[in-house]
Amino acid sequence: MANAEPETLDTFPKLLMHNAAMRGDRPAVREKEYGIWQSWTWREVRDEVFAFAAGLHTLGFSPGDKLAIIGRNRPRLYWGITAAQCLGGIPVPVYADSVAEEMEFVLSHAGVRFVLAEDQEQVDKVLEVSDRIESLDQVIYDDERGLRDYDSVHLHAYAAVQKLGREALAQDPALLEAGINAGKGSDIGIFVYTSGTTGKPKGVVLTNDNLIISSRNSVAFDKLTENEETLSYLPMAWVGDFIFSHGQAYVAGFCINCPESEATVATDLREIGPTYYFAPPRVFENLLTQVMIRMEDASPLKQKLFRYFMDVAKETGIQILNGKAVDFSSRFKYWLGNLLVYAPLKNTMGFSRIKLAYTAGEAIGPEIFDFYRSLGINIKQLYGQTEASVFITMQPDGEVYADTVGVPAPGVEIRITDGGEVLYRSPGVFQSYYRNEEATRETLDAEGWVHTGDAGYFDDNGHLRIIDRAKDVGRLRDGSLFAPKFLENKLKFFPHINEVVTFGHDRDYVAAFINIDLDAVGNWAERNNIPYASYQELAGRPEVYRMVADSVRQTNADLATDPKMSGSQVHRFLILHKELDPDDGEMTRTRKVRRNIIFEKYGVLVDALYDGSESCHIRTEVTFEDGRKGAIEADVRIEDAEVFPPVAKSA
Repeated sequence: MANAEPETLDTFPKLLMHNAAMRGDRPAVREKEYGIWQSWTWREVRDEVFAFAAGLHTLGFSPGDKLAIIGRNRPRLYWGITAAQCLGGIPVPVYADSVAEEMEFVLSHAGVRFVLAEDQEQVDKVLEVSDRIESLDQVIYDDERGLRDYDSVHLHAYAAVQKLGREALAQDPALLEAGINAGKGSDIGIFVYTSGTTGKPKGVVLTNDNLIISSRNSVAFDKLTENEETLSYLPMAWVGDFIFSHGQAYVAGFCINCPESEATVATDLREIGPTYYFAPPRVFENLLTQVMIRMEDASPLKQKLFRYFMDVAKETGIQILNGKAVDFSSRFKYWLGNLLVYAPLKNTMGFSRIKLAYTAGEAIGPEIFDFYRSLGINIKQLYGQTEASVFITMQPDGEVYADTVGVPAPGVEIRITDGGEVLYRSPGVFQSYYRNEEATRETLDAEGWVHTGDAGYFDDNGHLRIIDRAKDVGRLRDGSLFAPKFLENKLKFFPHINEVVTFGHDRDYVAAFINIDLDAVGNWAERNNIPYASYQELAGRPEVYRMVADSVRQTNADLATDPKMSGSQVHRFLILHKELDPDDGEMTRTRKVRRNIIFEKYGVLVDALYDGSESCHIRTEVTFEDGRKGAIEADVRIEDAEVFPPVAKSA
C-alpha cells in the first residue's frame, strides 16, 4: 500500500500499512514511563498491532465482536483499537473514571465480548459486574501489577496475547491479510458513547468513512503534516481524542505522545512541546489561573513587567498573529515583550512550538481566548458533536473571532430552522444510535440532517454563533431572554469561579449556584492569612462571598449593555458547599452539568434562592474516592447581587 490512492485507504488498518510503508522509520507514538520517553516507529506500531490482532484471533475474536478499551492514554490501548478493526471487530472505548455500574451499562448495551483494560483497577471494576454481562468472554490487561494471582482462564496479559499472535503469524504470515483487504469504508469503525447529560449514554455508531473522511478534510483545512507532535491526554472514550489522537494521526502520519500519568500532564506537555494541541476551555482557563496565581507571588518588578507587556500584547499581538499591518514601534515593543515575557511564559505552559491549538465543547471566555492569541498562540474554536465525527464548523486562519465558532467545516452543510436550531449534514454524520431507533429518528431525519439541539445563527461575517442548548433557552416571566450557558460562561471567566449553574426560566429573576476554584481561592486565602480546613469551610467565608459578589456585579454591569441579555442579570447567588462531581452524578464524565439532577438534588437551595431566605440548611450524599458513600451538611448562605438598569454600549 506504499503508493495507494487516498480513496483506497478507507480503513485504519490500511492506513497503518500505508504509514509503515511510506514513513516506517518516523516516530508514531511515544510513552513516558518511569520518567523516560519511549518511542515506536510506524513500522514497529504495525508489528505491535498485528501481533495483538493475531492473538485476539487465536482467542476467538471474530468479525463483529466488540472490544472495550478501558484506561488512560496508553500505546497498547490505542493499538487495541486498530487490532480489533483488523479482524472486522468494533472498538468500544469506555471512560476510565467510570464507576462499575456505569461501565456495566456500556458493556452490556454494546454486547462487549472482549475487554482490554489498563490495570488492576479497571480489571476489578469489570470483574465486579462481569456476572451481569452475558456477552463478556475474555479480559486482557496491559499492566500486570497486582494481577498475578487472579483466575487466568478468562484473564490474559497483553504480552501473552501478543506472544500467541506472533506464534500464529509465524505459522501463517498472511493470517490477517484477507480480513484487512476485505475491510471497507462503510464498515463500522467504532462505537462512541455520549456523556449522558440527560439520561443513559447513547452508543453513536460511526463508520470508517465518517472518521477517515472527516480526519482527512480537517487535516487539509489546517495544513497538518507528518511533522506534528501532539499530547494525547484526553479521555479515550471521547470522540475528540479518537479523531485528534487516532484519526488525524493515521491520516497525516504524525506522532502522538502519551503522558506518564494524569498528575504529570503539565510537565510532560512542557517536555514534548507539541506543535498541535487540543484542550477544552476548562484546561485553558486553569492554565491561565495558574499563571495569575504565580504572578501574584512574583516580585513587584516582575509584576510590573508582566502587566506592561500584556497591555502591549493586547494592543498588537492578535493583529500580528492575523497578519495585519502594525507600525515599527509597536512591533519592536512586542518583540521585546516576547523576549522578556511571552516566550518564557509560553515555555512554562508548554506552548513554545505550538503551530495550532483548538478548543471546543463549550464557549471559552473572550478575554481568555484573546489572552492566548495575544501571546502569538494560534488558538481557534471549533463546533462539533460526537454524531458529526467532531467537525461541524472550524475557524480559517485570518478569520478567528472569540464570539463565533467559525464557518462550516469542509464538506459540511448547515441550516438554521425557524426556531433557531442548528442543523447540519456531512460525510461525518453518524450511522445511528446503537439499539435505539427512536433516538436515531429524533436526531437524524430522512434527508440526512442532524438536529443538534443547539440554538444559533450566522453573523454578518458568515460565522456561526452558538447561543445555548435550544431546550435550555427560556424566558423570565417578564419575557426577558434566559440563556443559562451564556451566563454561566461569563461568570466562569473569573479565575476564582470554577463552575456555575443558573436558574431563571419562568421565574421573576435569574439566580445562580457557584463553585469556587479551590486552587485559586486557596492560594488567595493563604496570601491573605485567611485560615480554612476544607472546600466547604473556604466556600462559606465572608471574604470569599465578597470576592464572588464583585465578580457577579461586574458580570451584571456587562450584561446591562447587551440589549438581548440585560434582563438576565443575576439577582441572587450562593456558593455551593461542595464541588459538583461526576461521581455524584452531578456532571458527566466530560464535565457537563446534568441540570435535571441538580434541580432534583438541590431543590431546597433553588427554592431558597427565590423565597427570600438568607440561608438554607442542606444535607447532601457524596461518593468518596474509594467508592464509599457518605453525607455532608451545611448552612449555605444566600446573597443578593447588585444589578444595573439597561444601558446602550455607546452611552
